[in-house]
Amino acid sequence: MSVYKSIIRPILFRLPPETAHEISTSLLRFVLGAESTQNFAFRLFDFDFGEIKRFGLTFRNPLGVAAGFDKNGLLVNQLASLGFGFIEVGTITFKPQAGNEKPRLFRLTKDEALINRLGFNNDGAEKVTKRLEKIKKKCVVGVNIGKNRDVANQDATENYLSSLKLACKVADYVTVNVSSPNTPGLRKLQTAENLRNLLSALQEVIRSSVILQEKDQNANRKKIPLLVKIAPDLSDEEIESITSVCLELGIDGVIATNTTAMRPCLKTSAKELERIGEGGLSGKPLAKISTEVIRKLYRYSAGRLPIIGVGGIFTAEDAFEKICAGASLVQAYTGFVFEGLSFAYKVNSGLAELLRKEGFSSLDEAVGTKA
Repeated sequence: MSVYKSIIRPILFRLPPETAHEISTSLLRFVLGAESTQNFAFRLFDFDFGEIKRFGLTFRNPLGVAAGFDKNGLLVNQLASLGFGFIEVGTITFKPQAGNEKPRLFRLTKDEALINRLGFNNDGAEKVTKRLEKIKKKCVVGVNIGKNRDVANQDATENYLSSLKLACKVADYVTVNVSSPNTPGLRKLQTAENLRNLLSALQEVIRSSVILQEKDQNANRKKIPLLVKIAPDLSDEEIESITSVCLELGIDGVIATNTTAMRPCLKTSAKELERIGEGGLSGKPLAKISTEVIRKLYRYSAGRLPIIGVGGIFTAEDAFEKICAGASLVQAYTGFVFEGLSFAYKVNSGLAELLRKEGFSSLDEAVGTKA
C-alpha cells in the first residue's frame, strides 16, 4: 500500500471533504510552487504516447484533470508537473459566485465516490482569466464556463457569451457546461433547441474573433475549439439529438460525462444518502454509466465527434475501457482524490503498457475499437 493510502489519506479523510481539498491544494501550490521544482517533476513524467492531436491541439498524454478540481486556475502548472496532459479550469461563471451553502461536498468512502452540490463556486471569469494570463503554461489548458445561478435560462446565452469572450483570451479550448445538476434548470439547456441556440451563438463569437485575427498581422491565435459537457442521465434519443446538433454546428468535441443525479447500487446506506441529500455523484459508481454514454456518442457520430471520457477513472484499465468505447482523451477528478499524487503516473504508464500489450502502435488505433 502506498504512503498516500496508508498515512496521508486517512488523515485527510478525517477532515470535512472541502477542508481537506483546500489543505491539499494549498500544500500542492507550496511544494510545487517554484518553476525549477515544476520543471524537475515535469521531466520525470514522460510517457511514450507519441504525438496526440485533438481538435487542432497537441497533448503530451491523454489524461487530464476534470473541471471542478482547480476551479480558479491556481494549480495549472503544479498539476501538469504531476504528469497530467491537460487541465480544465473551472467551472467559471461571468460574475463571481459563492456557491451553495456548506456542507456541500461529501465522501462515500465505501463506494469510492463523492457527492457534491458546490454550485459553481468561483472567483468569476475576469479574475480567473487574468490569473491564467500570467501563467507560462506547461500543458494544454481548457476553461469550463457555466451560467450564473441568478440568470434565467432565457438570458443564459448572453451570460455564457460574456464568459466566453474572456476565456478565449487565455484558453486552449473552451467547454460549455450545460450539465451540472447543482444549478437549477441548467440541464434544460441540453434539449436540442436550447442547445442549438446557445452553441450557435457561441460559435459565432469564435468565428468573428478568427476573422478579426486574420485582419491583424500581429495575431498568432487560431480558432479556439469549443466543446460541450453533457450529463450521464440522458435517454438514447437525447444523446442522439445532442450528437446531431454538435455535428450540425461543427462543435469540436463532447465531454462525457458530468456527475449523475442518480444513486445506482451504492454500498452507502440509504439513511446516509438521505442525510446527505441532493448533489452530483462522481467516482466508481459512475464508471459504467459514463462509458455507455461515450459508446453511444461514438456510434451516433460514426466516430466523427472527438470525445473526452470522464467518470470513474481510477486505473489504467478504466481509462483504456473508455478509450476503446470511443473516447480520444480522458479526464479524472475523484480517482485523483482517492489515489493521490502518483495517480497520473500510474494511469499513464499503465495505459501505455496496455496499448503495447494489446498490439496498438498508437492511442488513435485503440479509440472506438469496442464501441
